[in-house]
Amino acid sequence: MKSLTPAQRQFLKGLAHSRQPVVMIGNQGLTAAVLKEIERGLDAHELIKIKAASDDPETRRAWLEEICTTTGAASVQQIGRILVIFRAAGKPVIILPA
Repeated sequence: MKSLTPAQRQFLKGLAHSRQPVVMIGNQGLTAAVLKEIERGLDAHELIKIKAASDDPETRRAWLEEICTTTGAASVQQIGRILVIFRAAGKPVIILPA
């Protein structure tokens, strides 16, 4: 899992604010199909929101950690049921501050 500086995290939070979730983790939990969709979302957008259906905060936190570990993405934030992650593309569209 990649780590971000506080300035980079704040910058990405601002960009993510107006975006809608592109992936939803449903009642089946974090499946291979969901991880594949997250990979597609990261490849297409670099910065994505994920909506989690679980009511348990520990489950959502575990999902976020597993997603970041599996995809090589960095966790930007978790607010309630919304998880925000970032992974730079081969040709980055989002340029992070230093």
